[in-house]
Amino acid sequence: MMFRFVNSEKLFHMRDHSDIEPSNIQQAQLVTDFVSAQLFLSKYGWAENVMWEDTNTKDNEHLQDIHPMEEATANSGKRSPEPTKNPHFIEALKKFQKLNNLKVTGRLDDATITAMNRPRCGVPDNQVLKNIQERPSKTENMSKTNSTKITNQVDGAPKKRSKRFLDQIMFLDKYKKEQEAPRGKVFSKKLLKWRMIGEGYSSQLSVTEQRYVFRIAFRMWSEVMPLDFEEDNTSPLSQVDIKLGFGRGRHLGCSREFDGSGQEFAHAWFLGDIHFDDDEHFTAPSNDNGISLLKVAVHEIGHVLGLSHIHRTGSIMQPNYIPQESGFELDWSDRKAIQNLYGSCEGPFDTVFDFVRKERNQYGETTVRYNTYFFRNGWYWMYENRNNRTRYGDPITISSGWHGIPAEKIDAFVHVWTWTKDIYYFFKGTLYWRYDTENDKAFSEDSQGKTYPRLISQGFPGIPGPIDAAYFDRRTQRIYFFKDSQVFAFDVNRNHAVPNFPKKIVDVFPAVARNNHPGTNLDAAYYSYSHKALFLFKGKHFWRAVSDQDRQTNPALPLNALFPQQAISEQWFDICNVHSSLLKL
Repeated sequence: MMFRFVNSEKLFHMRDHSDIEPSNIQQAQLVTDFVSAQLFLSKYGWAENVMWEDTNTKDNEHLQDIHPMEEATANSGKRSPEPTKNPHFIEALKKFQKLNNLKVTGRLDDATITAMNRPRCGVPDNQVLKNIQERPSKTENMSKTNSTKITNQVDGAPKKRSKRFLDQIMFLDKYKKEQEAPRGKVFSKKLLKWRMIGEGYSSQLSVTEQRYVFRIAFRMWSEVMPLDFEEDNTSPLSQVDIKLGFGRGRHLGCSREFDGSGQEFAHAWFLGDIHFDDDEHFTAPSNDNGISLLKVAVHEIGHVLGLSHIHRTGSIMQPNYIPQESGFELDWSDRKAIQNLYGSCEGPFDTVFDFVRKERNQYGETTVRYNTYFFRNGWYWMYENRNNRTRYGDPITISSGWHGIPAEKIDAFVHVWTWTKDIYYFFKGTLYWRYDTENDKAFSEDSQGKTYPRLISQGFPGIPGPIDAAYFDRRTQRIYFFKDSQVFAFDVNRNHAVPNFPKKIVDVFPAVARNNHPGTNLDAAYYSYSHKALFLFKGKHFWRAVSDQDRQTNPALPLNALFPQQAISEQWFDICNVHSSLLKL
């Protein structure tokens, strides 16, 4: 028996017939041959650095890109040579291959085509520097863009689109050189306001999810640079610094058309706005499928702040999207690049101290870990000394991490650590608290029946409160208390103040270099177990005291003398404030 196949009724399984509806998602045109490869290389600046300009024409005419490898041909009317014989094409292809860790052949092989078709950012990899200043307050809506700038054209040649500068050129002749952001134009203000545009919400995620993702993305940059970001949904649009929106194809009045699903997923304008291609399958951080909206948002915010693409493994500023687990963080190269533009975060701090924790590894072995804690107002950062950076997600509130002590403005911390004692104290004003590390909270009453908080003068006879700073010296078994220009010493074994104290700070801790000394009113005194040295903090600077090892190397150095001041940010990195709107996500 023979069966004849004919066009029949389309079968559906969903009540709304959505499973047989044609998809409205546009698919990107992939690189498949020499012509599309040539367009790719020109579009992303491999043939010639692109002037990244956000424009549209007065008559909304769709402008045709004129590509460097075709420009002479367009102007002269002559036929372009085959790409395989075009020296500009070959040179551009080699540059692309070299910077993308491909075999440099100058031939359009399968590996090169695959690299070109990876999902990527729409910002050109190489741009030319344009001498512009930070743009004035924006009075235009996202649907309005700059006036048209058309270059002189030869009759009959396509119009050349001028594109707004994003940041400055990445020199192609310096392949593999680590790029720590070029010094370009940056925002001059310290608080930037951002908003999702109402007509530009994504159709894939809820508005709540989208805003949550963007808050995390802005916070990740704020944690490593001295800029604050605030979501602002009430001010006039002209007062919003960064506007974000989703669109498809021709979108939001933008001159740059999205290509559909599969290749270019977003683009950003220097000191401006961010657009996401809603044809892409964006997902929330909890979803490992699709394209992480958080990763893309962090990348595009980097562009808005002034960063170029960074061709370095691990950098969020790589031009191509690299799928990975949801728990990603800014790479060292990203942090240094943004700090080259905006500087580092600085002091002062209320108190600084090492907290000793015993950790057991998978083999049952016990190790002692020294993390450093920085307190400022009601917030604290944990500095991971083994990684030489702050913990991801800091700062957090003191009250959430240290239970039972004052919620802000801690004056000092002291860890008394001897063969017979292991006691932790916090000081504020005229009072002090003893901390119970086993139960992770301050004692209300200890095993000896002492109640807390207690007066400093009661627990440490001869020491007046309030104090500026304090630390415990394991060599002398003394606590040194700093108050104004004086230092007091307390013997923890005899439980009384040391005779012949107080003394002037400058006498007990003299300056190695003349007139280079904190003098009075210290912010913090901190003995680092990692550095095996004492540090005194005041304002944005610290002074390191001469250690026993220093004196072995140079016996002429005075005991406890202070080396010249250094910036806190040169020793401890990324201890940055975060705007209150981003602190509780």
